[in-house]
Amino acid sequence: MLAIRMQRNGRTHLPVYRIIVQEAQRHPLSGRVVAEVGNYNPETKKVVLNKEKVEFYLKNGAQPSSRVAFVLKKEGVKLPDWYKDTPEKHAKAKHADKLRKNQPKEEAPAEEATEAPSAE
Repeated sequence: MLAIRMQRNGRTHLPVYRIIVQEAQRHPLSGRVVAEVGNYNPETKKVVLNKEKVEFYLKNGAQPSSRVAFVLKKEGVKLPDWYKDTPEKHAKAKHADKLRKNQPKEEAPAEEATEAPSAE
């Protein structure tokens, strides 16, 4: 099975990613790449894609990674019907009852109705 994933290139603290098609069992840095279909620079948010190649590999069953699928959607590539988005993660607080926003509000002490006598 083929996978469409990102392969990190660039220098320290300045990554540039290649969008590649590769066998799913291989590690992205193994060097055995079927095809390079584009690249992505997160610094400038620039994406260069060969859309015909991407659509060809998707049509033939290549699985995009979640991040690649996000980039492909943004670039206007139609994903196949069989692709399922990863559900968004919703983190829950471990001790929600201890959060400040869940504590009962302290009532402000009622101010005495002592008004200064008017000098009339």
